[in-house]
Amino acid sequence: MTRWLCSYWAEEDTWFYFEADADGWVTRQVELQGPLQKPVAAASLAEWEAAQQAGALAEYEAAFGATAQAPVHEWDAHEPQDLTAAEFETVWRTARATCQARARARSTDEA
Repeated sequence: MTRWLCSYWAEEDTWFYFEADADGWVTRQVELQGPLQKPVAAASLAEWEAAQQAGALAEYEAAFGATAQAPVHEWDAHEPQDLTAAEFETVWRTARATCQARARARSTDEA
């Protein structure tokens, strides 16, 4: 069963939003940083794995970040709150659009 969670990590002033599969592995992750909650990541595990296989992992991570590398039940000192799928999707769409725009701007600057 898929779960949607969020957690605030004060030491990084970052909100993390997660979609996790039945085993607790993060399948999508959003990071919003600072008081303005600036999107700094909107990563998909499936996309990350595809980028790794294609030899384009650095580019993917520069644009979208990465997902957590441990199941949610193994996290220490963080107590994520449950979200609805709709709440997660709203955050995902907004953060994803910001990351995509940054990636396009970066590729234009490099050209």
